[in-house]
Amino acid sequence: MADDIPNTNDVESAEVVLPGGELTDTLAFFTDGLGFRVDSIYPADAPRVAVISGYGIRLRLDADFQGAPGALRLQRRTAEKSEPQVAPNGTSIEFASGDEPVEIPPLHASLIVRHMSDGPGWGEGRAGMQYRDLIPDRFGGRFIASHIRIPDGGPVADYVHHHHVHFQMIFCVRGWVRVVYEDQGQPMLMEPGDCFLQPPHIRHRVLESSDNMEVVEISCPAEHETCVDHLMELPTRVPGPDRDFGGQRFVFHQSGSALWSPWKHSGFEQQDTGIENATAGVVSAIVIRASGAVGSVTLRHDGDICFLFVLAGSASLNCSGANNYRIEKNTSAAIPSGQNAELTSASPDFKMLRVFVPSQRSGQSTR
Repeated sequence: MADDIPNTNDVESAEVVLPGGELTDTLAFFTDGLGFRVDSIYPADAPRVAVISGYGIRLRLDADFQGAPGALRLQRRTAEKSEPQVAPNGTSIEFASGDEPVEIPPLHASLIVRHMSDGPGWGEGRAGMQYRDLIPDRFGGRFIASHIRIPDGGPVADYVHHHHVHFQMIFCVRGWVRVVYEDQGQPMLMEPGDCFLQPPHIRHRVLESSDNMEVVEISCPAEHETCVDHLMELPTRVPGPDRDFGGQRFVFHQSGSALWSPWKHSGFEQQDTGIENATAGVVSAIVIRASGAVGSVTLRHDGDICFLFVLAGSASLNCSGANNYRIEKNTSAAIPSGQNAELTSASPDFKMLRVFVPSQRSGQSTR
């Protein structure tokens, strides 16, 4: 079908065609009421067509056009509420707030354990990336966790963009990836064990990666808007590394220079990524590894989710009311609130990422 499209190299502009209706009334609604301006109108003695523009679009109001009146969505800069309107030609007008809070769906959780062999495997995503779904039921739409890889490294076909999220973090499992972030200086190289916290609406761009690069990405909510910024150039000229983005700060945790400290369970130590402090307790992420004679680890909690991703070694995940699982490298587990779960028989080289989101009501420590 693309072969039927004519050469567009000489296209000068584009218009959305809408019915004109009673053109005088319709034109007044769009110009006087909505702030559009007239670019052309004809015929002069009895106008039937008017071309108007505003907010980055052009509309062609044609009194002879018999198509659907369509819908127009105007994005406001503030959270001020406005009721929908209907233009005289039948076009519906919706006023959206540019400052709307992220909608977090109700929590519907269940125990999910995913091995590499489970599910449909890798699926094709954007910019040459492949995705493996780690929480298929999304906990009711509240969370998404993806194992992402780029088989063939080099420049990534990405663009400056940002996300309308409650939180989003990325943890490097294998290979390396270079990313540049708004107000954070020069591009950063993320290697295995490193992670980023991407605060809401921070502009960023993935530049390049190694062959067989793999990361784990966790976001709330599961479905969220990705917005392209055509104007911002990265890196920004003046860094502002401590800038607040929606109550959160950017984090680049570098595993190679971070300290290990005893964890609360015997025989394990932890590396804190700093994400809990940077999000004021919205989410935490720590890396845990065996460091001696390991004991059992109680995983029961009353938060929203405890998410595990095994980085090395193996262990047993014992869950009452469910099968017991042998978990190993690349296995993930999403454990819901109130689930009796215990980690036992960890191998000496066992290592895992643990992400915890407390309940909106609990206020408990995320560590």
